[in-house]
Amino acid sequence: MRQFASSLKAKHRVSSIGEGRRVYAIGDIHGHLEELEELLAWIESDLESHEGRSDLVFLGDYIDRGPDSRGVLKRLAKEKLPGDAHHFLMGNHEAVLLDLVDGHASDGFSWLSYGGREMLESYGVKKSKILSSAGTIAKLIVETLPKSHLEFLRNLQTMVTIDDYAFAHAGIRPGKSLKKQKARDLMWIRDPFLSSKKDHGKVVVHGHTIEAEPADRANRIGLDTGCYAGGSLSAVRLEGSGRHFVSVPSRGPEWPR
Repeated sequence: MRQFASSLKAKHRVSSIGEGRRVYAIGDIHGHLEELEELLAWIESDLESHEGRSDLVFLGDYIDRGPDSRGVLKRLAKEKLPGDAHHFLMGNHEAVLLDLVDGHASDGFSWLSYGGREMLESYGVKKSKILSSAGTIAKLIVETLPKSHLEFLRNLQTMVTIDDYAFAHAGIRPGKSLKKQKARDLMWIRDPFLSSKKDHGKVVVHGHTIEAEPADRANRIGLDTGCYAGGSLSAVRLEGSGRHFVSVPSRGPEWPR
């Protein structure tokens, strides 16, 4: 596990979390349960000496590509988590799955190549059945996933704000107020958000776009460090004006590039 504190010197204003409160945000998990468990264990240990309020924010993309989407959803949906409050955001991978289930998308083959095959296999569905069901993939998803897992996915939020920070899976549309952000941008945007140097009113904490290490910027914090791609699963602890980063190296094989 790698840890380091921010060395950022804010150019505009110092962002902060209210006194006595800690906020932890966790990047894209993509079915990597072992790495998630290590991060949660670190958070639980880190909170032992903390007497104030604590929040956990999960930035979405819990499923697809990795080896244990089922285990990740079970862990997040049904089992006890450290901290006082838990906020679960919707990633683009969860949005695609729900679009299929709800009939707003029909390309099952595309989803399977996007990581859906690995997800269904984690529920014990044979590869041959998955491939033969691509044309009726929505039916297979509904038959396979427990109702509690689908309910968990349907209840995901698109954005959460806490003090000087806004949390969204992919980012925001620069130049638009937080109240006017579109769900698609919150789940899918890359540029112009990633290259923007604008003050967005709050520091945006996001995942979605893989970077070699957590991005520590004046206006954004990026936490997708490519766990499914042989990188790591990363988190940030926000307390006062401090940012403390933790990364757990992936235990899986490096994704083909």
